[in-house]
Amino acid sequence: MKFSETWLREWVDPDLDTEALAHQLTMLGLEVDSVSPVAGAIDKVVVGEVLAVKPHPNADRLRLCEVDVGGDEPLNIVCGASNVRQGGRFPTALVGARLPDGTRIRRSKIRGEPSEGMMCSAVELGLGEDAEGIYELDASCQVGESVASVLNLEDHVIDVDLTPNRADCFNIIGIARDVAAANGLDFSEPEFDPVEPAIEEELTVSIEDQKGCPRFVGRVIRNIDTTARTPVSIQERLRRSGIRSIHPVVDITSYVMLELGQPMHGYDLDLLKDGIIVRRGAAGEKLTTLDGQEVSVDEQVLVIADGSGPVGLAGIMGGLTTAVTQKTCNIYLEAAWFAPDVIAGRSRRYSLHTDASMRFERGVDPQHQLRAMERATQLLCEIVGGEPGPIHEIVENAHLPRTGSVFLRRDRLSQLLGIELPVDEVTGLLTRLQMQVEAVDQGWKATPPSARFDIAIEVDLVEEVGRLYGYDNIPEKPLLTAAVLGRSTEHHLSVQRAGTMLVDRGYQEAITYSFADASSDTLIAGGSKGLSLSNPISSELAVMRQSLWGGLLGAVQSNIARQQTRLKLFESGIRFLPQDADILEEEVISGVAIGAAEPEHWDNPGRHIDLYDVKADIEAVLELTGARDEFGFETAVHPALHPGKTAQITRGGETVGWLGELHPRLIKEFGFTMTPVVFELAARPSLAASKPAFKDISKFPAVRRDLAVIVAQKTPVSDLESAIRKTAGETLRDLVVFDVYTGKGIENGRKSIALGLILQETSRTLNEAEVDGVMQAVVKNLSDDFGAIIRE
Repeated sequence: MKFSETWLREWVDPDLDTEALAHQLTMLGLEVDSVSPVAGAIDKVVVGEVLAVKPHPNADRLRLCEVDVGGDEPLNIVCGASNVRQGGRFPTALVGARLPDGTRIRRSKIRGEPSEGMMCSAVELGLGEDAEGIYELDASCQVGESVASVLNLEDHVIDVDLTPNRADCFNIIGIARDVAAANGLDFSEPEFDPVEPAIEEELTVSIEDQKGCPRFVGRVIRNIDTTARTPVSIQERLRRSGIRSIHPVVDITSYVMLELGQPMHGYDLDLLKDGIIVRRGAAGEKLTTLDGQEVSVDEQVLVIADGSGPVGLAGIMGGLTTAVTQKTCNIYLEAAWFAPDVIAGRSRRYSLHTDASMRFERGVDPQHQLRAMERATQLLCEIVGGEPGPIHEIVENAHLPRTGSVFLRRDRLSQLLGIELPVDEVTGLLTRLQMQVEAVDQGWKATPPSARFDIAIEVDLVEEVGRLYGYDNIPEKPLLTAAVLGRSTEHHLSVQRAGTMLVDRGYQEAITYSFADASSDTLIAGGSKGLSLSNPISSELAVMRQSLWGGLLGAVQSNIARQQTRLKLFESGIRFLPQDADILEEEVISGVAIGAAEPEHWDNPGRHIDLYDVKADIEAVLELTGARDEFGFETAVHPALHPGKTAQITRGGETVGWLGELHPRLIKEFGFTMTPVVFELAARPSLAASKPAFKDISKFPAVRRDLAVIVAQKTPVSDLESAIRKTAGETLRDLVVFDVYTGKGIENGRKSIALGLILQETSRTLNEAEVDGVMQAVVKNLSDDFGAIIRE
């Protein structure tokens, strides 16, 4: 927010220079981005009154002006501005003057006529970008007075970057309140005398959405002066706050917003039909906003309507059909309180980021709409005259925010600030912020004013005390705390260690949004809908992800678009699974691999990554747990994975993850020309580790026996391995699968599996009878459980 330093000092004037004031604002939490003078150095530019205007004899577009600058004789000045007129008062640069852009004014002849100075535009004075016409001053300005003095050009513009919670400081009064409190100066909220009605007219107003608009204040003003101009002092304050002067009615509503923080709107009363209705939009309704943009509304948008339909987006921007113009002589003023959640997101939807929407989204004081209306009426009557009607207020207190008391514990304050403050000092600091403070046992009970709706919990009060006391005044001291030895467990493998293993195997870690595109997320989850966000940053990031695959596949898309076609990515993070009325937040490790299995090389056949390459990567991670034998890979079905090329990863009968090629439907959805292989592991059950146990290395020789069995094609090899390990017991040191064969000599629907069993004892050499006994038991078990036949 930008504002004039002089304007602030009219409300509170601390004994600080500009630099010190800016530093204090920053230390109060109102960070100052910049401080800049309102104009460059101006010398010998005074108020001049045009006494006479005559056509230039040698140029159609130039005119000869006699200008009184307070000297003995009027000056002859040649001027080409279209708005120069007799009786007007304009900034006049005398001979010898230097303008902010460095221009030096000299006595000259223009098309044969002498010119003894120059009447200046706003651009030439460094006051803006409007070069159409010369800058007209108020008739009350003293002829011959320095323009730098009249316009207070020694002022500074202070630009503060406010955090969203400090909505109370999006106005001069809010900033003044903080500055006064920080300097111990008296400050009272402004009160304005009610403007007595001159007429009894009221406009019919109906509030259909009382939750969205629980307070609405309106007033009719008739017969305003259509020729009146906004005073230069108000125009300049608006300009210094980044707002362009448009029309006295519009300027005054903007001025009150900057002064008091209450956005207002003025309507051309004669263009309103059948009163005002505050309601939700209806599908198919449209309106043209003040900037000429046609927008469509629906039931998600709160609108201001009349008998003909919507005439404004509530809290954002008014409509063009009821806009105030130079011909307007009757107006209707509005000052309302709109709920922040009704306004939030709507301005972004329409790309209409206005000063009003910024304030309503963050929240405005819900109790001071009447004050703003009285202030605006007072200023308008002074500038444009008119006959005001009575104020019409509609209020639904049940839907207005209520300010409650907050308890601050003395020990909590000392703990967080690191110092102990006297009770009276804390009471005084909070009281300066216009809180009602009561010292109670063990602390204070404080009730903030209605403008400070950001103060809701104890730490909010701690912050207020800290910033008013002054962070610079809090002594620095080393933090003392009890040292607690960190815990290290061997019962669980860290996600970081698992990630390191994947990096060792050629993966790169990715970090993607926790938000996902709703349609892609639903496809990956097999139709299950994720948790929708109430205010998404974009339509492509509208739900909380149910799987990390969506973000990783999006990263693959981006890389392929940049000619990176060999990729192995992984990510660890949280997925959000709807569970009836609750949401399960589960940490997972997910990955994707696509492209060539190995970097391009003359001795490389160019094989693409397949399911078994990624399975080996997963097994390398699972091997770190020391319990690889507990895991299995079983054929299963997953909605996001290719049927027949999908494995369910299990541990002790529980599903802990998935592996497979991406489903063709999703390949088409993401536009891939190659098939990605993806995996996902639930971190907690997958990375539970077995505690290491010491085992002697046997001094006795091992015996290997090979066994080839024929089993059904659908029999998982992992089931055979589990059965063999169970039957052979501790004698089995290792088990390898060294051949899988189908074809000639093997019946259709069956396959041959060749396994090598390495047997060894730690206390003796195994004899032939013991080895034969183990092998016979294994063969019998395989025959009984799987119908296995020994292949000769």
